[in-house]
Amino acid sequence: MRTSLSKWEARITTLLIAGAMALPLAPAEAAEQKASVVLETLTVKGRAPKTGYDRDGLFGKWADPDRNGCDARNDILARDLRNEVVDSDGCKVLSGEFIDPYSGVAISFVQGRGTSQLVPIDHVVAVSDAWQKGAFRWDATKRVNFYNDPLNLQATQMRLNSQKGDGDAATWLPPLKSYRCTYVARQIAVKAKYQIWVTTAEKAAMKSILAKCPGQLIPRG
Repeated sequence: MRTSLSKWEARITTLLIAGAMALPLAPAEAAEQKASVVLETLTVKGRAPKTGYDRDGLFGKWADPDRNGCDARNDILARDLRNEVVDSDGCKVLSGEFIDPYSGVAISFVQGRGTSQLVPIDHVVAVSDAWQKGAFRWDATKRVNFYNDPLNLQATQMRLNSQKGDGDAATWLPPLKSYRCTYVARQIAVKAKYQIWVTTAEKAAMKSILAKCPGQLIPRG
């Protein structure tokens, strides 16, 4: 059995190895990042005027940017609810139940007039807040992607969604204190992804929350 390579074979082998080493490596999955570290990368500025803001006209309503055939609201209901029942179209969630992460309260969802609205989908970074901190510069595609991004969407209860309004971390936090680190980390992740700035008061509030959970990581998305 031949165990040695000819000079020609050895040269070819060397070239192949060198070529393989020169090829760019496949991008590794994004390294885990601490929310406190990412927070320091965000621009700090005051709120811009709300001039020209039109939520429905500029951001539209629920869309299907991931093209899976279902709109973002139903995607999030399917993600967040348990024991969900889905319509024959495979998209519309008819019923289900979940533990609201903002309050820890068990909530049942039933699709229908007067009941669907009891489980709204919260924009973790409020749409109006984003508008006043950079979104007024975006094109239509970026606005639609932001509005429908699962990273920024969370099923919750109407009372808390209304209470929050367009508040940022300086003016509203989930009443369930054990969820606040996760909530703030999601806001930071969204703001970093879409280059949305924070106010001085907002950053201070975020730092105060994260001081209680220094190892908190931002979610990927």
